[in-house]
Amino acid sequence: MNKCVIFDLDGTLIDSREDLTAGVNLMRAEYNLPPLSLKTVSTYVGNGIRKLTQRSLEGHPAELDEAIAHLHRHYQKNMLEKTILYPGVSEGVYMLRSAGWKLGLVSNKSEELCRGLLRHFHLADCFSMIVGGDAKFPLKPDPSSLLAILREVSAAAQKSWMLGDNYTDMGAGRRAGMKCCFAAYGFGELRGESYDLSVESFPDFVSTLCLN
Repeated sequence: MNKCVIFDLDGTLIDSREDLTAGVNLMRAEYNLPPLSLKTVSTYVGNGIRKLTQRSLEGHPAELDEAIAHLHRHYQKNMLEKTILYPGVSEGVYMLRSAGWKLGLVSNKSEELCRGLLRHFHLADCFSMIVGGDAKFPLKPDPSSLLAILREVSAAAQKSWMLGDNYTDMGAGRRAGMKCCFAAYGFGELRGESYDLSVESFPDFVSTLCLN
């Protein structure tokens, strides 16, 4: 069977904190609320747009679906302003693919936004399957989306890796029976979740897989 790497997006492949913060603050401005700091918004990321919106408006009455629509609109317009790939991601993704790894991506972002970002960075064609938060699967840490990718590429879970920067990624990978690597360079948090490997950079992860 094949071997597969499934990636998270924000905090793993891309540093999107500034554009996410801009989207949140433009949404808050719709309700005449003051801006939040990048540090604060970064702690709200990782559980999908609904949770991000709820956390960003905590204590302030607003119709949630309306606020989500505002956030999505503002973020979509600004998501390429300051978002960057983490060092070594572009080269590393192509290196893994050349080494025979099947690649998938699971994000709590919508699939449309995921594909737009990956196209911008010329990486979309590297992935066999991209699953966004608006797909039919429950959000991470539920493993359903990861298991769907493993089936799609005919990969064995025990030969495959989940790379992410958040407890939701580690939880999803563990429940799917995959090996889990924590991207310590990202902006997520572990909340006590376990992992098989922790790396300080994307090239460290690539080197581990390509040397073994």
